[in-house]
Amino acid sequence: MDPYVEFSRRTITLDREESEARVLAIASSIGGTNALDVILRGLPEYCVPTVIVQHMAAGLTKMLAEHLNSVSAMEVREASDGDMLRWGIALLAPADTHMRLRMKEGLMVECFAGKRIHGLMPAADVLFKSVAEIIKDKAIGVVLTGMGADGADGLLQMRRQGARTIAQDKESSVVYGMPKRAFGVGAAEYVLPLNLITQKIMALMYSFR
Repeated sequence: MDPYVEFSRRTITLDREESEARVLAIASSIGGTNALDVILRGLPEYCVPTVIVQHMAAGLTKMLAEHLNSVSAMEVREASDGDMLRWGIALLAPADTHMRLRMKEGLMVECFAGKRIHGLMPAADVLFKSVAEIIKDKAIGVVLTGMGADGADGLLQMRRQGARTIAQDKESSVVYGMPKRAFGVGAAEYVLPLNLITQKIMALMYSFR
């Protein structure tokens, strides 16, 4: 068996001394539904635990999760408060709810109503900053097409902790706002067209072995 697949079958367990957690965190907004479709179609069934913020109106995130689940080898679902992170599962933040990582008996998501960041809830900065704090250098952060600046500060914190970071390029973005800001503040290690982002994610996941 491919050693990456064998490695990635394991469920995350965490203790306070040693963590084997790996996480892929993705943020997107305008144009992001198509971008997420492209990326998730290419990820393997036993992908590292994945958490996603897509800016959408209430009621639409569940529909998006169901669509992405239908096209992805992974299981994709709208997150609920307390969901554990697992290999092969992608959790999409519900509309009107922030999502962040929490370490209790294991690694889980906390979904909560709070102050809007950049006028948004969920906000990618909330998620990314929690990934930077807990997962540190065993994470991959991706900022895709979208308007505004959400995700840039959180992605920068991730990169400063040693995480690998990607921003979508201008030519393939529907709106070059979020990834432009991420590049501008130095948060993006790689700037790539949409059709090459999944390939780069896979290469970076192999480096976690």
